[in-house]
Amino acid sequence: MGLMDSSVAHGAAGAALMGGWAFYANSGHAMPAPLWAALVQGALTAGVTVVLKRVQEALVPRLQGAPGLVGPPVVCAAISFCLLYTIHSLAGTPEVLATLAVPVSVATLYACLYTWRLWSRG
Repeated sequence: MGLMDSSVAHGAAGAALMGGWAFYANSGHAMPAPLWAALVQGALTAGVTVVLKRVQEALVPRLQGAPGLVGPPVVCAAISFCLLYTIHSLAGTPEVLATLAVPVSVATLYACLYTWRLWSRG
């Protein structure tokens, strides 16, 4: 198994990048709000990335044709937004929508690309 197939690599990269974004999105607020948002987003991204990767790996082989290509990214986008919105709201993240803008967009793009990779392998 290569680095591109590693759940740990996918989760760790996502955690570092999206935690950094959450810090930036909340940097206009006093500490520890940006740090807390970064830690929450980093942990969520690591966990969500691994879960979404596995959801895609389970769905793609079960869905034939266009549904196998479109369905998994739509499911992943919905799971990502709902979960992140709920947890950031509960955690008191000041800029929830700004915090989610990049992670949900990247998660959806990731889901599209990874689904394509799995789908094209047949």
